[in-house]
Amino acid sequence: MDAPTPLIIFTVLILLISILAAEWWRRTSASGRKGHLPPSPPTFPVIGNLHQLGTYPYRSLQSLAQRYGPIMLLYMGQVPTIVISSARLAKEVMKTQDIIFSDRPKLRTANRLLYGGTDLGMAPYGEYWRQMRSVCVLHLLSNKRVHSIGFIREEEVANLVERVSESFPNPVNLSDAFATMTNDIICRVALGRKYRVNEEDGMRFKKMLTELMVLLGGVNVGDFIPSLGWIHKLCGLEGKENRVAKEIDAFLEEIVEEHIRKLKDIGGDQYHSDISSEKKDFVDTLLEIQRDNSVGFPLSRSNIKAIILDMFSAGTDTTYTVLEWAMTELLRHPSVMKKLQEEVRVIAEGRLEITNKDLVQMHYLKAVLKETLRLYPPIPLLIFRRATQDVAVDGYDVFAGTIVITNAWAIGRDPASWGSDADEFKPERFVDSPVDYKGQDFELIPFGAGRRGCPGMTLAMATNELALANLMLRFNWELPQGMRAEDLDMSQCNGIPIHRKVTLRVIGVPMVS
Repeated sequence: MDAPTPLIIFTVLILLISILAAEWWRRTSASGRKGHLPPSPPTFPVIGNLHQLGTYPYRSLQSLAQRYGPIMLLYMGQVPTIVISSARLAKEVMKTQDIIFSDRPKLRTANRLLYGGTDLGMAPYGEYWRQMRSVCVLHLLSNKRVHSIGFIREEEVANLVERVSESFPNPVNLSDAFATMTNDIICRVALGRKYRVNEEDGMRFKKMLTELMVLLGGVNVGDFIPSLGWIHKLCGLEGKENRVAKEIDAFLEEIVEEHIRKLKDIGGDQYHSDISSEKKDFVDTLLEIQRDNSVGFPLSRSNIKAIILDMFSAGTDTTYTVLEWAMTELLRHPSVMKKLQEEVRVIAEGRLEITNKDLVQMHYLKAVLKETLRLYPPIPLLIFRRATQDVAVDGYDVFAGTIVITNAWAIGRDPASWGSDADEFKPERFVDSPVDYKGQDFELIPFGAGRRGCPGMTLAMATNELALANLMLRFNWELPQGMRAEDLDMSQCNGIPIHRKVTLRVIGVPMVS
């Protein structure tokens, strides 16, 4: 007989390991605590329900919830996980018992890429997280700070408008244009200057961020089946994570050193006394906090880099994906676009620019963006939470250590909250409605809610409102090459934020004043 091939040997090895792991899992599960557990689909040995996540987990979990209910128990490998799919139970987890569910699970990839979980998004719930959130909310992302950097948003939106104008009569890649605009805004606000894609540093930065988001959006088998954690290393993903983490750290280290040199050249005390906090970029502000030791613990260099990395990983892709889907739906619904353009142009009163001050009056614009967030939450499965103690949810027992997934995608399309037309794009449902995305109305939670709600929400939506308003003011929009609205590709890519799979290319026809 021929010698067995390496593939056959590998397959047999995996099978044997799986059988042994299945037996171990069966025995440990049998000895575990019993209780009144939420409804659960059948599980496979070792992998639990991982096979049921599919290509688009938020859609698969929505379908399962329609069969098993708004709270269900899954096993992600060996890790018990509850999935929340209704506004009522999201309120239970994020408000009523928020403190019990404010921790984060320890995920190996995030730990490796995000400075050991010392960033704001993945930091464990505790004193460190509370202090860092206070720094972000009070010093970096306060309403006053967002208002003070309005001129940066206006300048970068003007650059976006210019790019669209220069493309006419050819189509413009709005997906790329939105990505450039949001990246430039975050760079200026956080780092003090732009890192353009056509420059060496900018290309390197963009490549690193793209790789970061892809890796964070993947699954590390070892998080859910520890005995198979070696697969992640065997596939080369662990090595790639280490490389990306090292490259990002080196880049951010250069940024911090550049700011320190600037402060030394100017004179740190003089600089800090002469420049108001609203005019400093985020790195300046964090270095000042470090110098003054004004938080409850010494702020390390790694802490500063972790927070800055959060601003990009959480603030760039998640912002421009909202604009992508808003423009997509407006192109598919010409009557909605026309109504929005009328509102914007009446308020502009013949001017060729919408400013931050004009946005307060634009109620239909806000309705359009709320409807976009309802149907296309940037992170459809909100960042996972973890139960810190045994607790009852909706009468079911949830044990300490259980991961909690809140399906914002399913909640935003739940007929119980939104009626029989829940899958349709209808901004009118938000006209004269008190429902908002700020974390108090749990049928609309694209930014989460409670203690772990997104602190960058105000900055993100200020950017989205200003950009969309100016695009509606300055251009009429057409699809290229005789394409019809119903021909638009609505498929979505995989990853943490749900971008369009196919970039959005349209023609912006300059409005004749």
